[in-house]
Amino acid sequence: MRYSALFLKLLEKRGFEEDFLYPKYENLADPFLLPDMKGAVGRIEKAIKEGEKILIYGDYDVDGVTATAIMREALLMAGASAEQIVTMLPNRFTDGYGMSTKVVRRAKEGRVGLIITVDCGSNNGEVIEVLSGEGFEVVVTDHHEVMGELPQCVAVVNPKRKDIEVEKGLKCLSGAGVAFFLARALMLRGLILEGQEKWLLDFAMIGTICDAMKLTGENRIICKFGGIVLAKTRRKGLKELMKIAGVKKIDADAIGFQIGPRLNAAGRMESPELALRLLTTDSGVEAAELAEKLESLNAERKRQQESAVTTIEKQGVPEEPVIVVSGDWHEGVLGIIAGNLTEKYKKPSFALTEAEDGIVKGSGRSFGEFNLAEALAHCGEHLLGGGGHAEACGVKLERAKLADFKREVNDYYRSLKLKNQERFLEEQEDLRLKKFSALSLDFMGELQLLEPFGEGNPEPKILLENVEVEYADRMGAQGNHLKLTVRDQNGERLKLVAFRAREEWFEINRGEIISVLTTPMVNEWNGVSSVEGRIIKINQTF
Repeated sequence: MRYSALFLKLLEKRGFEEDFLYPKYENLADPFLLPDMKGAVGRIEKAIKEGEKILIYGDYDVDGVTATAIMREALLMAGASAEQIVTMLPNRFTDGYGMSTKVVRRAKEGRVGLIITVDCGSNNGEVIEVLSGEGFEVVVTDHHEVMGELPQCVAVVNPKRKDIEVEKGLKCLSGAGVAFFLARALMLRGLILEGQEKWLLDFAMIGTICDAMKLTGENRIICKFGGIVLAKTRRKGLKELMKIAGVKKIDADAIGFQIGPRLNAAGRMESPELALRLLTTDSGVEAAELAEKLESLNAERKRQQESAVTTIEKQGVPEEPVIVVSGDWHEGVLGIIAGNLTEKYKKPSFALTEAEDGIVKGSGRSFGEFNLAEALAHCGEHLLGGGGHAEACGVKLERAKLADFKREVNDYYRSLKLKNQERFLEEQEDLRLKKFSALSLDFMGELQLLEPFGEGNPEPKILLENVEVEYADRMGAQGNHLKLTVRDQNGERLKLVAFRAREEWFEINRGEIISVLTTPMVNEWNGVSSVEGRIIKINQTF
């Protein structure tokens, strides 16, 4: 197929070839390349055939909830009865990060034979040891960094294991992605009818995008086909959630900014069980009620988050290289607070709150070369628990140790002697243009071949160099959006918009020569389509 010169430049810049544009489902890696997959499948097959009760233990975020839904449905597809399956999700406020010891009592009460973890378990060796001592067998499926010794259990299916080298494409799987690969393994073993496992791709896609995994390799295939499945979903809960969220197009933005935050709001503000029920319900009435509930919880989450960030900024943000703040904040918004601080001040950040008498819990966010999982390992003597990824983590410690933790994590950062970390947050252009003629509707059609966009494959950014401002004005009810019309050297015009624009951008006047970093988009009005641009930066040094 022939592509435009501009599109070919974009592919070259990103190192993508034609197979990236047209991924094939059959090119997914063999699930048995994941460590311990054979043992996991064998133990699950035994449990199903012998009618054992199976407890699925998940996590409270979107990845954990979708992974739980995948595992539950995969077991049903493989022949387990609904009565055989028990699901359990930790409560963020009472159980904290990772596996809770409550699982022991739940397993006893449910007379469970096998426990399968999803999106957790690799760093919960002590809980798993207790379970083993009580006669329960455990299969761990996870994707988090392994902080210490592997838990002693039937299987640890985790592409991040340090004792086994795993294919690069598998290392980027989300918790939902690992659960999906286990479903594929069950299919290859003959327990699931071939092709049926594809209907789990919508959950796998949502978990992958919401956990900010790179959308290349195996994740590219999962999300490309997951989008197709989601677009035709019959799941009543997802349909109601997309309706109330106003989803018009299935893409990474819809999942990351509309679907994901509402699913996450359940675990952040109340209980992740609400999100799991929404994903698995067969009742239209219950689906509508749950969608409304998640919408309400998400609105409250926004209010709590904005209040906390305002308070922090009024009090003053610490000047150390790693921001560590604590306050009387809702536990469910700590990760978002840390993320906001990191984005605004371009520093790794921890936001903590007193969760119980003398104990503080929190979340961390990072970027660049400062790995939070490694930082927590270094500061372990000051912590009661914690874990996560390089860029996101959870942490728990005694309030009396807070000052020690703050000092230690900052000393550790300084010891690394990291240079120019802000470069990892800078918006970089994919292409530079002086003439607008290449920004055609045909080019926009080519860009659709790259969707869904996300980590590792962001929306293309184009630098429009030295263009003349022909029109500039405010728009929107509050006048906080900017609308520009610019001309290139040939006199061709292009409309640009910036939502919630920076105040200094409104000082741009007609006739000025500027350079604009923009993301191209298609605008449809009265049945006519045209190419416009969403402004990212103006008059910066690129």
